[in-house]
Amino acid sequence: MSPLEQARFNMIEQQIRPWDVLDPLVLDLLAVVKREQFVPLAHKALAFVDMEIPLLGSEDEAMRKGHCMLAPRVEARMLQDLKVGPTDRVLEIGAGSGYMAALLAHRAARVITLEIEPQLARMARENLQRAGVANVEVREADGATAIPAEGPFDVILLSGSVAEVPHRLLEQLKVGGRLGAVTGAEPMMRATFITRTGDSSYATAQPWDTVAPRLVHFPEPSRFRF
Repeated sequence: MSPLEQARFNMIEQQIRPWDVLDPLVLDLLAVVKREQFVPLAHKALAFVDMEIPLLGSEDEAMRKGHCMLAPRVEARMLQDLKVGPTDRVLEIGAGSGYMAALLAHRAARVITLEIEPQLARMARENLQRAGVANVEVREADGATAIPAEGPFDVILLSGSVAEVPHRLLEQLKVGGRLGAVTGAEPMMRATFITRTGDSSYATAQPWDTVAPRLVHFPEPSRFRF
């Protein structure tokens, strides 16, 4: 086994599987989609490390603006818990480098991923093209306000954190559709999965804790207390 493949194997066995990611299809996919191909050259050595990877600017700036890849275990657990199926149409908000969209694309029929930062949108398109992923469309758009005409969707994923999930996004779910996001505020946020159970009914689960950088332009609650 090459050093690269050993590092990938260690990531799966030491970070991801112990985090209750046990779906064999997801674990196999992490070996197929080459994470290092979606990491900026300056950070290639961090491709399999248990951390967020900055994509633009300094590390502090990238974390503040949400310009980063999420930690591998968070990506894998979100993918597993959303139960993406082969006929699903998926909307992702926050394309980043395109890695999560590539994982989703291997499980779904079609993925539309929105990215507000033009440089990241270009990066994601180029990375996906190089990886031979053909069923993803990267759109330069603000996911906090843009509503793709192709909705409603089977799956919506927010690849970053928000204070709370806007209702307008829930309205873009089909009945039976699932939305995954990280919600709340530091120091502790919750992975939040919302299933549309009827025209105006939803079921929510928050099965695990994590922290993720903010997606920009989503509403923040007032911190003032009277």
